Amino acid sequence: MNTETYRRFQFSLLIGSVFICGAAEGMLLPLIALLLEKNGVSALLNGLGSTSLYIGMLISVPLLEKPMRKLGYKLFLIIGLGLITVPLFLFPISMNLWFWFVLRLCVGFGDSILHLAAQTWITIDSPMNKRGRNIAFYGLSFGLGFAAGPMLVRLIAFGTEVPFITSGFFCLAVLLLLFLLKNEYPELSDSSGSSVRQVLIRYKKVIAATWSGLAVTLAFGYLETSLNNSFPIFAVRHGYNLTQISILLPAFVIGALVTQVPLGMLGDRFGRKRLLPLICLFGSMFIACTGLLSAYFYGIYFTLLGAGMLIGSLYSMSMGYVSDLLDKEQIPLGNILMTVCYSAGCMVGPVAGSTLINWIPKGGLFYGIAIFVFVSSMSCFIHQFFIARKSSLNHSTTQQRVSSH
Repeated sequence: MNTETYRRFQFSLLIGSVFICGAAEGMLLPLIALLLEKNGVSALLNGLGSTSLYIGMLISVPLLEKPMRKLGYKLFLIIGLGLITVPLFLFPISMNLWFWFVLRLCVGFGDSILHLAAQTWITIDSPMNKRGRNIAFYGLSFGLGFAAGPMLVRLIAFGTEVPFITSGFFCLAVLLLLFLLKNEYPELSDSSGSSVRQVLIRYKKVIAATWSGLAVTLAFGYLETSLNNSFPIFAVRHGYNLTQISILLPAFVIGALVTQVPLGMLGDRFGRKRLLPLICLFGSMFIACTGLLSAYFYGIYFTLLGAGMLIGSLYSMSMGYVSDLLDKEQIPLGNILMTVCYSAGCMVGPVAGSTLINWIPKGGLFYGIAIFVFVSSMSCFIHQFFIARKSSLNHSTTQQRVSSH
């Protein structure tokens, strides 16, 4: 296998592992909620249990940079997918709430490990003129997997354990294929040390360089879980039936899938620093319009579809944007901070969304999302202004020194 063929095989396998991870996650969330509901578990405990996935992500991610540098991408991918695969076979053993909480915690750990390795490997290996496109394929793959996952829930008709075991075997097949990859390691900088002070300095530098991109990631986490968890509550309270909800809820995802790769390619061509704040700005307007038109079925559908086309790919777009602002050896830490911000947004989203529905029944859910996305847009504009100003000052200082000599 020549180098170019191997690179294509490697990229395809990375995308495949992200797809299968998304499918497993997309199946687990509704399947477990359904089974616990049937067994009389309260809605509150059911909802708190679903946060274990994000708790696992939030706790594990800050600890992963150093192990990944030592073990390499391949071993990290194998460990991550392994932590997702094994629990899938263990779920049918006992329908105990706390047992499942621990298993979902393991899936959260595995999810974090796999995504960190895959997105860092793809980002660092991609040439600048194809980085946005490749990251967009990463986002598209996870989105398609997450959308396909709920279809496996239907297998429950053949037995409670069938969806878990089926998805487990799919994960196992991809896990075995990962052993065919050659191991590679993230680049190390001369300044990367292990003391607490050195680690904090590196975190400070990366946050200072990428804070606007991290704000976008936080907003996307909030947006995604607010829609997925709180929109059905909003829709039911406003008289929409299950058929209408099943049509409205995927509208945002459909819009995101349609434009994911084209937006990634546009970012490569015109620059993500120009494109990202604009799509956030117009996306926030579409979401605000969803609130204004929330009494109308087609009003919600088309505004959510338009919002999805603009901001449904914010995670992959912000990943490319953050990578553009960092040196290669800083990208793993940038990806870690992105995952932390995304997980934090995911944990805040359902609580804030449900609260806003109670406070402002007519559209409060969407106004909250619109404000988050609008603030992230302004953060990008402000950050770019300061970067341009700093660059201009440095340029004028350099010219003065040259002219003085």
